[in-house]
Amino acid sequence: MLVRLFDNYAMTPMQAIVGDALRPDDQRDAFGVERARGMLDTAYDWWDRRMRSREWAAGDAFSLADCAAGPSLFYADWAHPIGDQFPQLAAYRARLLTRPSVRRCVDEARPYRRFFPLGAPDRD
Repeated sequence: MLVRLFDNYAMTPMQAIVGDALRPDDQRDAFGVERARGMLDTAYDWWDRRMRSREWAAGDAFSLADCAAGPSLFYADWAHPIGDQFPQLAAYRARLLTRPSVRRCVDEARPYRRFFPLGAPDRD
């Protein structure tokens, strides 16, 4: 269930925001982007509350849910930053980035950041 939540409530709205950035200016969808940002805020709030009582998404052990969370939260935060009002979620994302497997993926993709349509933040 948690894998699907990360796919549907982080990746899907993030892709709507990124997809809009790829459109010609006269075909942008401001309403759709605002809706996607609202979906991310709602999801961020849910995950922030959930992470108050756990280290990893499904409990005490790193699991497949965390594997889904890694890229979902990595790029969602680039498209719609996880704000200060979600400290547990931000801490969870930071924990994910310390995992050797996640860190390796991030580092190996570093040369391609310039292709991210919204511009890659100078962090991570």
